[in-house]
Amino acid sequence: MTPTEVITEVRNILQDADTPYRYSDNDLLGYLNQTIKRMVVLRPDLFGEIGDIPTTAGTAVQSLPTDALRLIDIFQDKGGNAITEVDRETMARYYPDWMNATAGSPVNFMRHVKNAERFFLYPPPASGTVLVGEYSKIPADYALTDTITKPSDAFFPTLVDGVVWLAESADDESINSKRAEFFLQLFTSQLSASLQSRTVTDTKPAGLKPSRTDQIIGEVI
Repeated sequence: MTPTEVITEVRNILQDADTPYRYSDNDLLGYLNQTIKRMVVLRPDLFGEIGDIPTTAGTAVQSLPTDALRLIDIFQDKGGNAITEVDRETMARYYPDWMNATAGSPVNFMRHVKNAERFFLYPPPASGTVLVGEYSKIPADYALTDTITKPSDAFFPTLVDGVVWLAESADDESINSKRAEFFLQLFTSQLSASLQSRTVTDTKPAGLKPSRTDQIIGEVI
């Protein structure tokens, strides 16, 4: 999908399809880019990018690239071993001096729970260490004819609702009629519903409670 395709549908809903337009293409494009920025904050999982993550040698504290919003996962030392996630408090309890370990090839990573753009490596990485991982990437602003790569085409209606909400919010009459509020509710409910559906698609029990038969079999095993 492209911003132009989204804007065309937005104009149909706004009843702004005849020239001269009430909202210019640039206005609606601005609303679209704002909507995408809001989506990456509300649903960072929709904007995950897998790729190389450079490291700073000799220190346990690491930073994500400047275009990152938050860490999702780290998979491996590029060309080397897998890196597993551990709990920082547990690490500190059993190995208090772990941050001062000799630099080498990292085997563990820990999240910085108070700063989503930072993380920790053990041992601290040697010079030239590059990780392979995934993080939520803040999208650059789109032009009218660009292809929107994140979120996926499945979120076309969500983008439309978000742009309509912002456009209607600029109109006092729409605010008074609660039309803007209606499209805000559509926008947020679609994002939350798609997150809830992951319990069906991304988990072994598919969101269903195990039956008593399953429990009995598990107890026997």
